[in-house]
Order: sequence, then C-alpha cells, then structure tokens
Amino acid sequence: MPKIIPPETLLGAYASGVFPMAQDGEILWFSPECRGLIPLDERFHISRSLAKSLKRKPFEIRWDTAFREVMLACAARDETWIDEVILNSYCALHAAGHAHSVECWDAEGLQGGLYGVALPKVFFGESMFSRKTDASKIALVALVENLRGSNFHLLDTQWMTPHLKQFGGYEVSRKAYQASLKKLLRGENQ
Repeated sequence: MPKIIPPETLLGAYASGVFPMAQDGEILWFSPECRGLIPLDERFHISRSLAKSLKRKPFEIRWDTAFREVMLACAARDETWIDEVILNSYCALHAAGHAHSVECWDAEGLQGGLYGVALPKVFFGESMFSRKTDASKIALVALVENLRGSNFHLLDTQWMTPHLKQFGGYEVSRKAYQASLKKLLRGENQ
C-alpha cells in the first residue's frame, strides 16, 4: 500500500492553517507569515482579455472527473512539491470527498485546471496548470463562481504570486488569517 498522509491528519492541518509540501523526499509543513487570498466578492478581477476568452467558451468545465490527472499535470514542472506521498494523500482526500478539481476540457483532452481542499466555507487552492492559453485562469473563474454560489467566504492560495495578484489577490498576516479561519470553521461569517 502506498505511503500517505491520513485524510484526518490533512484536514486537521488545514483547519489549523497548516499545509504540507514535499521537499527532497521529506514532507514539510508550512504556515506562512503572510497568507495569500483571492477575494470572492466584487474585488475579484477579470482582465478584458480573459473576459473575451470566457465569452468564446473555449473549454468545457468539469468538476472532479480527473483529479489524479490534474495533480499529475500540476506536478509536471521542473520544480514541484508534489511527490508520490502528496499525490496519494490528496487522492485519498479526494476519495473521501474533501479534495476537488476544476478541469478545462476541449476536443483534444484536459487542457488546464486546478485542485484544492474544501472545508466548510473555506477552499484551499493547492496548484493549477495550463496546457492552452487561459485554461488555468478559466478554471479559477469557474471555481470562484462556484464558491460564491456555495456560501464560501475564503479562497486561500497559500502564498501570493504575481499571477494571482492580477485577480485581486492580496495578503493577510498569519494572525489575521487564522482568526478568520477559526471563525468560519465555527460557522460564523467573517
């Protein structure tokens, strides 16, 4: 049986604001000093060029139909924190109903997507990939729309990147993040 981080361990870590990454054959746990977030309100920004791409509807959006394939595509880069333990652990979490993928498909197959972990009112984005123009961005837009319609209040990106800033992404301190996370997981709105 492949080595995994048990789903209950992963869920407990996320509920505490901590997440794992593989590095040099080891699993390390992180709780960044500054946490990246994507707004789920009107601050979420879609560029004009992405809005044009969305109107063309170049991809069919699917949910949870190729979770493992999405993770493998996210890992297919020079440097990755997704090793076999992380892959198997999140696939087990997916099988338990707590990890999800958003996928962009066309006639040639899977072209982009993302995956992450869901707890009540909070989605923790893990990684995204794109094989065709705008595929990962379109998956993110679909995720935000879904989260808005499902009473989610927080979209965690772990760290902020220039790519995520273009959507209105911002940072908060670890203390502010953990306070918001605790309130949401207790069933309170922010």
